[in-house]
Amino acid sequence: MIKIIIRKFIKNYEKINDRKVRENYIKLSGAIGIICNLILFIIKISIGFLINSIAVISDAFNNMTDIGSSLVSIFSAKLSNRPPDANHPHGHGRYEYIGSLVVAFIIFSVGFELLRKSYDKLINPEKIYFNTAILIILILAVMIKLWMFSYNLYIAKTIKSSINKATAYDSFSDIIATSLVILSMVIGFFYNLSIDGAVGIVIALLIMYSGFDVAKDTISLLLGSAPDPQVVERINQIVNSGDSVLETHDLEIHDYGPGRVAASIHAEVPDFTNIVKAHSAIDVLEKRILDEVGIDITIHIDPISTDIGKIEKIKGDIFSCINMKEIGIQIQNVRVAQAETKVIVIFDLKIFSEIPETDYGEIKNIIREKIEKTFSCYEVVIDRVTCLDWESAAGKAAE
Repeated sequence: MIKIIIRKFIKNYEKINDRKVRENYIKLSGAIGIICNLILFIIKISIGFLINSIAVISDAFNNMTDIGSSLVSIFSAKLSNRPPDANHPHGHGRYEYIGSLVVAFIIFSVGFELLRKSYDKLINPEKIYFNTAILIILILAVMIKLWMFSYNLYIAKTIKSSINKATAYDSFSDIIATSLVILSMVIGFFYNLSIDGAVGIVIALLIMYSGFDVAKDTISLLLGSAPDPQVVERINQIVNSGDSVLETHDLEIHDYGPGRVAASIHAEVPDFTNIVKAHSAIDVLEKRILDEVGIDITIHIDPISTDIGKIEKIKGDIFSCINMKEIGIQIQNVRVAQAETKVIVIFDLKIFSEIPETDYGEIKNIIREKIEKTFSCYEVVIDRVTCLDWESAAGKAAE
């Protein structure tokens, strides 16, 4: 159903990399969320007071927070689409992440308040009134939330939206919460047990956990989380496919908000390559990455030496000052780029599996500092780091 709604209300809906189209996706999901949650709130709050259930009332107010979440998502989508200005040259895309954080705080604070009320109801339990019609209405509410979870997750995946992903999993916690309410009503009716307050506490804790989970993911984005490995691999593939490109290194990706991701990478080309031809090829690669991956990338050209004698001399220098067996590494694929005042030495590392992955960064620093201290004219760039099992490494070292 959501695909039909999208096609009806979003112009050029297939152009998901267009910022205006992306904004319309979020605004549409927010508007649907407001309508659905308002209906659910009215239904549940009425039922809650009718049957005297704190669990149902708690669940109703959870839907009210979802209305606030939908409003925040709409406003954040609008604000994040503002153009760059003098103070924000990379645009305002992170407003969407800030919006997700606001949603998280709303969810958590409401959950805490409902926890307090549910605890009071646990200490002073009251009888819950039950009938089949109410049970059917609550089951329908679960079905509505299941659809909301589905459409928010679909939009989150389609446009890579953190705020829709947060809303989707908030809807999933609502499904669990309402299901627990139904369970408490059934148990209370058939076994005459008052577990309403206890279920209310469980729902409140679920709401608080949902808020914490959303906040954790959003803070990770704001701090700068690691890029998607598939995106990294695709960028390297595209650049390596360019004319005269031998290798790539030092890929850096900076996320300034959805649709506002910038990156830089070094492309290694033979030092005899015509600079005009290389520049033209790089322009093509930058445009291709922007079109395919949606990332504005700057590709820096590193002219790699083809002088075999020079490369062998530098390899001898770095091998002479690094005891690879002692450290537990192998240096491979050495390349040399001549800068104006320094020689840039680029190579890959194979690290034995007995060394914990958490020590990789320290090992890279040790190797880099050792070489640069011994040979002040060298600047070391350690490119790819991969793990090699001990037996294979020992066999290759023996060779």
